[in-house]
Amino acid sequence: MDKNSEIIKTEIIRVLNENGKIRGTELAKRVIKKMGNEKMVYREISALVDAGEIERKIHDRSHIEYELIDLSESVNNQLKNLHEETEMIFKEILNFESAIKEENFSYHERLRLVIRQIQIVQSTDGIMKLLSYYPAFRKDKMYAQISRKISDCWESIMSNIAQQQEGEFLNGVLANLRISHIDSKIVN
Repeated sequence: MDKNSEIIKTEIIRVLNENGKIRGTELAKRVIKKMGNEKMVYREISALVDAGEIERKIHDRSHIEYELIDLSESVNNQLKNLHEETEMIFKEILNFESAIKEENFSYHERLRLVIRQIQIVQSTDGIMKLLSYYPAFRKDKMYAQISRKISDCWESIMSNIAQQQEGEFLNGVLANLRISHIDSKIVN
């Protein structure tokens, strides 16, 4: 059963490679003709859509098209969006010091801003770590650029923290980040 499933998936991808976009009924008919029954073919088409290997475009109930997703284009678009987000947060971090001087933020407002910046960079860094397990992402040139920019963000955040007048600012940041049960008084 599992072997048949793989053979049907391979046939679906082969048909899509040959034709580009194809109507759902035509795709199923061509795959069924080669092998499998209708129920298994539709199940495998749905599994490929769920896995993100093929794309389903529904024009109306009777007109559904399928096509292969261009992986390199998809990877590049995702990394472009991530790069733009990283650039925006980096600019925000760089403007942090001048914004503080102009607006004369209180200790708590500065603390909140730094923690927000840290959380955004942590989130982006986490996404990059997840993507590092996929060779298609690691091979893209933009992946290395984003990784360097994230490192720059961390350096700028640490520089901003070190420049604060209060000696306890770092302890305040750590206490508010809820680092797993570490007493913030230990860090100086």
